[in-house]
Amino acid sequence: MPTAARNSVAVLAAGLLLGACAPMTENECRSADWYQLGYRDGIYGIQRQDEVYAFQCGKVSAAAPDRGRYAEGWQEGWWEFERRKIHGGTE
Repeated sequence: MPTAARNSVAVLAAGLLLGACAPMTENECRSADWYQLGYRDGIYGIQRQDEVYAFQCGKVSAAAPDRGRYAEGWQEGWWEFERRKIHGGTE
């Protein structure tokens, strides 16, 4: 496996592990940039996590995720993820 591909896999795995085990705090729920969270999830090729964020935030805060902004960010990130797969991470 080429070095660039191994690095991409390592970054993806780290992102998945960190995202999966770190619940959001009340402050994070209230101040989150939902577009950026969605973009981050999309660019790493992760399925949409807005339901997870809604559950986590519902446990610690009355603040709900902005699902529209999250979806916009996720879609942009997903498109970039797919573009990189097709072009091998270049361009």
